[in-house]
Formats: sequence, structure tokens, C-alpha cells
Amino acid sequence: MNNWYLVLACLLAYLLGSIPSAIWYGEAYFGIDVRKYGSGNAGATNTFRVLGKRAGTIVLLIDVLKGWTATRLASLLFYVDIIEPSQLIGLKLLLGFVAILGHLYPVFVNFKGGKGVATSLGMILAIQPLSATVCIGIFLLVLLASNYVSLSSIVAALAFPLLLLFGVFGHASPLLIGFGFVLFAVVAYTHQKNITRLWNGSESRVYLFKKSRK
Repeated sequence: MNNWYLVLACLLAYLLGSIPSAIWYGEAYFGIDVRKYGSGNAGATNTFRVLGKRAGTIVLLIDVLKGWTATRLASLLFYVDIIEPSQLIGLKLLLGFVAILGHLYPVFVNFKGGKGVATSLGMILAIQPLSATVCIGIFLLVLLASNYVSLSSIVAALAFPLLLLFGVFGHASPLLIGFGFVLFAVVAYTHQKNITRLWNGSESRVYLFKKSRK
């Protein structure tokens, strides 16, 4: 693969990941910077909390699409014969991860972004849609049981490499399994403060079907 194509693909993946959907959407339609309210995080969860379900859903879908589109850039390069079949999975992982880094450290808003869960979901949807779908189900079950988005995200992130490791949906390459655990480590790292609050019993709850109680 030509190095220039690789550089351009990584740049595009990073710029896609850097789109601060929560911030731009909040400012465009509500005149609100979501970073100044709620948890102060520029992600879909805080958008749900501050701006409501409609806004939160839109931001969530955009963030998922960022990861999915960046990862699928590798398939586009494969279809136009720029990369070899043996390079496809590696490039998908690289471009997806670069998009996640873009979400975490977006160039458009001083490199302070969200936690990357939705963008990570978009990435694994592009690589392992069945595993991603199960992880979504696990996320929802944990959320319904605990009402903690952070805990649900961490458990779902761990479920992904475990599903691959135990071959629930067939054989997965060691590279993909290893990357799955790296992705889990990233999610755990970005949720350090949430983990502390979960341990202390001070983490905020999110209720899907009813308003939170004081």
C-alpha cells in the first residue's frame, strides 16, 4: 500500500472522529455547550442528560456513524485495489482506532472530547456486526438492571473481546482479539472517574423509562 494513501486515510479517519457532534448540535439547536452542564462531558450520555432523548439519540447515532464510516474506509481502499486482502483487517482496526482517538482528542475543540464508546461501537459494527449487536444487548441489559451508563459501557466493552476469544460467532484472528482487549482498556481508562464514583456509590444514574429520583 502506498504510504500516501495510508496517511490520507488516517487523516480522514481522525477528522471524522474529531467531529464534536454533542457540542455542535447543542450549540446549533439549543444555544448550549453541553460541556458546561451535567457531567461536563462532550458525549452522547451527557447530551441525553442535558438536552433530552431526541438530541441524545441524534448525537449517539452520529458518533456511531463516525466510527463505522472511518473503519469502512479500509473496505473502500480494498475495493479499488489499493490494499491487499491480507491488509484489510489490520487497516480497519487502524482507521477505526484513529477515529476513536479523534473523538477522544478532537482537533476542532482543543482536543477535549468524549469517551469514545459510541465511536467504538461504530467501529465494531463495521468489523463484527453480530458481536456488536450482542454487545448492544448486553449494554441495555446492564443499564436496565443498574441504571449506570458507565458500568454498562465497561461491561459491554469487555464482552466484545470475550465473545471473540471464545469463538461465539466463529473464528476470529488473534489480531482482532488482542485489539478487542486494547479497546476495552481504552474504555476503562476513559471511565476512571466513573469507576471511582461507582465504587463510592456516587455515580449518577440514568433511567430509560422513568425520570431519575432525587
